[in-house]
Amino acid sequence: MKTITIEGELRSEFGKEATRQLRSEEKVPCVIYGGADTVSFSAPVTAFKSLVYTPDFQIAEIKLGAKTYRCIMKDLQFDTVTDELSHIDFLELVEDKKVVATLPLKMVGQSIGVKNGGKLVVKMKALKVKAFPKDLKENLEVNIDNLDLNGNIRVEDVKAEDIEILNSPRIPVASVVMTRQLKQEEAAAEKDAKKK
Repeated sequence: MKTITIEGELRSEFGKEATRQLRSEEKVPCVIYGGADTVSFSAPVTAFKSLVYTPDFQIAEIKLGAKTYRCIMKDLQFDTVTDELSHIDFLELVEDKKVVATLPLKMVGQSIGVKNGGKLVVKMKALKVKAFPKDLKENLEVNIDNLDLNGNIRVEDVKAEDIEILNSPRIPVASVVMTRQLKQEEAAAEKDAKKK
């Protein structure tokens, strides 16, 4: 799994003034929780670009002095006016503790319905899961080979070993719908059949 290293500094001062000062230095205040202690730190806003602006699920290795924390991103806050990153919450990965994470879905295979002129519609891009850190993956693969015209793949059809999927099982993840052209061709074929 992809890991991104972020070097930060522990925060000693708190409150609005200290936070404002950090942001003026283009640093993002952050918190790591879920481990033995809650850790407050800051890091340059540029350090988070490849972690925040990607659909990929990644592990963040946060280096603070001599200590390194393995974490996943839990929550982001952006400034309502400037739209700049203003705060990040990280969850520390503890080996024997299950975590809730959001894993992206990756469609694999060639759908029968698409081969027959249909259009693949992806309705969900990620699923919420619960698993031990060692079982987390970069993405969950969804095989669409047997997905036919007007067919659906639902959350319950997504299989992941040692991972509990928390989304409702009946929600569609992907479907194949008829394209306008295919509908027109079918209508024309029906008209021809009636004429004969």
